[in-house]
Amino acid sequence: MENIRYINNLFNYLEQFIEYRVSQDIHNQNPDYPLFNTDNYPTVLNSFFQSNELNESDLLGLGLGLYPHLLPTLFTDIISQIVDNEKDYTEMGGFFSKNHKGFLPTGETLIYLLAGKDIEKRAAYYDYIFNESPVFTKQILKIEYPSENDPRSSGRLTLDQEFMESLVLGKYIPPDLSSDFPARLITTPLDWSNLILQPKTKDSIEEIKAWLKHERLLMDEWGLKNKVKPGLRVLFYGNPGTGKTLTATLLGKHTDRNVYRIDLSLVVSKYIGETEKNLSKLFDKAANKNWILFFDEADSIFGKRTNVQNAHDKYANQEVSYLLQRIEAHPGIVILATNQKGNIDPAFVRRFQFIIEFEMPGEEERLLLWQDNFPEGINLDAQVSLRKIAKQYELTGANIVNIVQYCCLKAACDESNIVTNGYIMSAIKREYQKEGKLM
Repeated sequence: MENIRYINNLFNYLEQFIEYRVSQDIHNQNPDYPLFNTDNYPTVLNSFFQSNELNESDLLGLGLGLYPHLLPTLFTDIISQIVDNEKDYTEMGGFFSKNHKGFLPTGETLIYLLAGKDIEKRAAYYDYIFNESPVFTKQILKIEYPSENDPRSSGRLTLDQEFMESLVLGKYIPPDLSSDFPARLITTPLDWSNLILQPKTKDSIEEIKAWLKHERLLMDEWGLKNKVKPGLRVLFYGNPGTGKTLTATLLGKHTDRNVYRIDLSLVVSKYIGETEKNLSKLFDKAANKNWILFFDEADSIFGKRTNVQNAHDKYANQEVSYLLQRIEAHPGIVILATNQKGNIDPAFVRRFQFIIEFEMPGEEERLLLWQDNFPEGINLDAQVSLRKIAKQYELTGANIVNIVQYCCLKAACDESNIVTNGYIMSAIKREYQKEGKLM
């Protein structure tokens, strides 16, 4: 596998660097400076390495972050062969944890390997790692915050889990839904041809597609990033079943971005400060990942602030203010969906680049929805007039999908592939009853 060959090269480079630093600082030798072959990166890394000029500290950091996952004893095996006593390499930082028996690197480990005991070089690398390095600023590598009052560089050096799995397996493995990442990857087999919207809504979606297509040109090459805040913030509003979720999913599908639907039940907490903590984890995880974060039924968390009458109101308003700050600073794409635009706090609305109404489908749109959703294996009875049904009954796309599913089931139970007018009327009645409407 191409990726494994690259990983072996990365570990060989790490070994050479450890030997280089020990030979120079402990054995007082003057070995050649290790060089890494940057040709032929594996596919999963091509776009990242092509758009970032990585130096030896970035590559060395990747090696340090990766080896505990694959070769936990790599570091100690190398050290045991080239030093006489373990105390001779205490300046390399690192530690041994309770559950992991191998040496775990810290920021100190990386800085020592790069600069040894040269204070000027150490300061330069410290500044680069914490302020400039693309692998750190994009949070592919992180140096965890140590205990209070400990040096910043003494925190454990870790490699992003998704990046690690992509590198090792050669494919992207989405993160699991959890309290640390309260979101689920959503996909669709459908295409733009299956998304049937009112013309005004369609035109607005085309504007978003144009922005996503030309974002790099506008922001980087033309310098718009110096004038506007990073990222894209979009509000979808309209009745349930009018295509908001499908639109978000298709935007991701056709721009090679993963779309994550936020599970608000795992975000919102009744305990003071917990909602902010959950949101912080979410946005930290999504930073620089080129994902689309989709908040459905966003009213519950992006709702209007209230007059402060008690401590609960005060903290609820603080949560909204905190969320406003995070969403405005987020460099990626955030889409909020709600049934009523008026339910969203005006402070958020002012910061959306796109606000798009998903109207109820008109007669022509309903007809297209009826025609698009009946599968090829189903025939309609001669008495069925989809034009007449589309004109008479105001239904959403989601309603029509439910009706088609019901009709297909009825036909299958009758050992037939013919959908009758009776099936359709019965299914329409069911949809109306679910929503408390009368036919």
